[in-house]
Amino acid sequence: MFSNMMIQFLRRSHTLSSSNFKLGRFGFASRAASLPQQTYGNVGGDVDEYADVEWDKIGFGAIPTDYMYVMKCCKDHDFEHGQLNPYANIQISPAAGVLNYGQGVYEGTKAQRRSDGRVLLFRPDQNAIRMREGAHRLCMPAPSTNQFLHALKQTVLANKRWIPPPGKGSLYIRPMLIGSGPILGLAPSPEYTFLIYASPVRNYFKEGIAALNLYVEEEYDRASPGGAGGVKSITNYAPGNVISTPPTAGTILPGITRKSIIEIARDHGYKVEERGVMVDELSEADEVFCTGTAVGVAPVGSITYKNQRMEFRVGDESTCSRLYSTLVGIQTGVIEDKKGWIVEVV
Repeated sequence: MFSNMMIQFLRRSHTLSSSNFKLGRFGFASRAASLPQQTYGNVGGDVDEYADVEWDKIGFGAIPTDYMYVMKCCKDHDFEHGQLNPYANIQISPAAGVLNYGQGVYEGTKAQRRSDGRVLLFRPDQNAIRMREGAHRLCMPAPSTNQFLHALKQTVLANKRWIPPPGKGSLYIRPMLIGSGPILGLAPSPEYTFLIYASPVRNYFKEGIAALNLYVEEEYDRASPGGAGGVKSITNYAPGNVISTPPTAGTILPGITRKSIIEIARDHGYKVEERGVMVDELSEADEVFCTGTAVGVAPVGSITYKNQRMEFRVGDESTCSRLYSTLVGIQTGVIEDKKGWIVEVV
């Protein structure tokens, strides 16, 4: 999604001046702080079982799976109890803080199935950290990193049959933290709900990794200095060797994919500079691309500004394509993970 993307600029060189770990079998209802186990039926089913889905026809949409994870706490308390419930609609007060004042944050990550049956997550600890940072910004309690990771893995294992076969997509996982308690005045909610649901998906854009055509909006902005643009808040959703990208200075989400691509680019020998980038500089760029959990790395074919259309290089030989291939290779286990980014769910 564009609110979760960073636009990256590949600049010509002459413009230079301007925890790998595993989790054992899980219980299906838990006290997240101590993680005891309790049987909750045959959650997850046979490890080799697939859901009855035409995998070649799924897109990027919400497909109900078997289970979701739910954990609640009251204001000024910590999260403690959580459990897997059958996937279903939730009941919420019309006076809930999230509905009236937008008090909520969310994350997005994916589970990938390897050809040998192993299931991999990509840097989930970073999602946990970012959710905690966003929750603090919006005056909300948040699950600990361990609670977040435990809940994430339980959700993946419980819905394992919904993880597409290798090469057919991934299981998109959506953790959410919302002010679920009723509050009429402008104040923090009296109750909070942390939940995780999942859906099998393929490409975010129907065209796959086809180049995007962007338009520069001059009248309206999504975020402003001092606001919540740097928080994954519900209210926000709205041939060279130098890559330039705007810094995450409060108006741009510190994306996990963005952070990973910066590291990968440096490993490939590129100089990555985080600085303000003027629209007028786009005319000098060779490539422009966006990053995000849903899309990975998406090339931009053109940007239109003041009725001037600027076009950029795309294709298999582009830097964007090389970075995308490396990212997906690490995420799917095809390329060795030397950074400790991959978590196996077992």
